[in-house]
Amino acid sequence: MAVRLREAMAAALYGADGFFRRERPADHFRTSVTAAPVFATAIAHLVAGVDKALGHPDVLTVVDVGAGRGELLSQVYALLGRDSRVRPVAVELADRPAGLDPGIDWRPELPEEFTGLLIATEWLDNVPLDVAVVDPDGVPRYLLDDGRLGTPLDPADAHWTDEWWPLHDPGDTAEIGLPRDRAWADAVSRLTAGLAVAIDYGHTRADRRPTLTGFRDGREVEPRFDGSTDITAHVAVDALGVPVLRQREALAALGVDGTRPPLDLATADPAGYLRALSGASQAAELLAEGGLGDHWWAVQAVTIEWTPWRLSQSWTR
Repeated sequence: MAVRLREAMAAALYGADGFFRRERPADHFRTSVTAAPVFATAIAHLVAGVDKALGHPDVLTVVDVGAGRGELLSQVYALLGRDSRVRPVAVELADRPAGLDPGIDWRPELPEEFTGLLIATEWLDNVPLDVAVVDPDGVPRYLLDDGRLGTPLDPADAHWTDEWWPLHDPGDTAEIGLPRDRAWADAVSRLTAGLAVAIDYGHTRADRRPTLTGFRDGREVEPRFDGSTDITAHVAVDALGVPVLRQREALAALGVDGTRPPLDLATADPAGYLRALSGASQAAELLAEGGLGDHWWAVQAVTIEWTPWRLSQSWTR
């Protein structure tokens, strides 16, 4: 029986045989986390800044939602010297990976409450959603997984589309981001003090467009709802109701610099030059327009002050 896309997407990604339970995400798509260790260094700086803003609490929790196989937390925890005050928590439905640092807590759900940093890298784009399509009579209806149109939108979804993705003419299509807004609000509500950061592909009113797609073996493919492909859609980041900035701006403020080292360093210190060149290349990928640098950072502070354009002055070491 045909079902709404949100239901089909939830089963395909998170069901018993879902993509994120049985597959290693890094095998199928490239993220900032897997692209360059420089990204983890920037997040470690961010953790240090949040720690300072909180007055160095006895326990500083770092929660990674949609943790993959713990790649980011493992790097950040090591960069922080496995500080005994730091409690790293990976939130992921897959089984705990073999060999993961024993200091990392692995769990399927967010903690009820915590103080510190909540980081969500390419999580919201995988929160299941419905798609609305305007029928020939001008009525927005839910798209079903067999391509047919189902019932008209319920009041909450209709209100969301009216506010964030207006539909006017037959055939107009909207990806209803209300489940993402609610998932983000729930995650942030558990943060008693600190900072929440969602990093994702996204769009705003200025460039709203349908984006639902699939990824498999490093290639973009048609989404399949049998658990064989990642299914993703860009996030309507402005609907989250928090300040947003591009990744290239956020990472630059955290000290990530893609400038190539001077050539005279190659003569004075060849090994140092190669290390610096490698770091600059990694940074350049993270900052690149048209690529990872276009990711959005949605940032919400809880009880601490945060100014998005003064990250470097406020939070880096």
